[in-house]
Formats: sequence, C-alpha cells, structure tokens
Amino acid sequence: MQTAKVKAKDMVSSAKEKVKEGSAKTQGKVGEATARTQEEKEMEKEAARAKKDQASADKHQEKAEHRAEAATGRHGTHVPLTGPHGGAAIDPAYPTSTGTYPASGKYI
Repeated sequence: MQTAKVKAKDMVSSAKEKVKEGSAKTQGKVGEATARTQEEKEMEKEAARAKKDQASADKHQEKAEHRAEAATGRHGTHVPLTGPHGGAAIDPAYPTSTGTYPASGKYI
C-alpha cells in the first residue's frame, strides 16, 4: 500500500517536471526569437537550460521527500536508548529507576 502511494506521488512529480521543462523550453524559444544579439540568444539558452536543470532537481528532491515520508510512516518515531553523552537513557517502556524490571520484580 505504501509503495503504491510513493509511486503515485513520484508520477505526479515527474509530470510536474515535464510541465516545467516544457514551459522553460517555450520561454527559451520566445526569448531567443526576441533577442537581438548573439549574446542575448546565448543568455536565453542558458536561462532555459538552468530552468530545466532546476525542474529536474526539484523532482529528485520531491522523490526523496516521498521516500522519507514513507519511511517514517512504516517505522514510526524512534526513541534512542542512549543519552547525549553515550550513557544509557531511561527507556520509556520502563520509566522506573529502581533497578528492577516492572513486570517481573527481578533486579538487574
């Protein structure tokens, strides 16, 4: 179920990329047609290429976000069992600090 959602989101991201690339290409063509000098034409080509590259980067970023969302959905939140200085932290399942396990009453 989760992979189907990720695939659907990825397809939407790919479609967005194609739309952005198409609009960048069209704007580049229009810019080249209205440019008067060779330098202006080169600038328009570079701008169109940069917009296409940005669209591709956006797609990959969105795909990475989809994977991250799916991973947190599957695994939930992680509670670290070590403190910030390497020592053991209190496990939320066993909040007592008496040195015994609550279920069995045995000492550690």
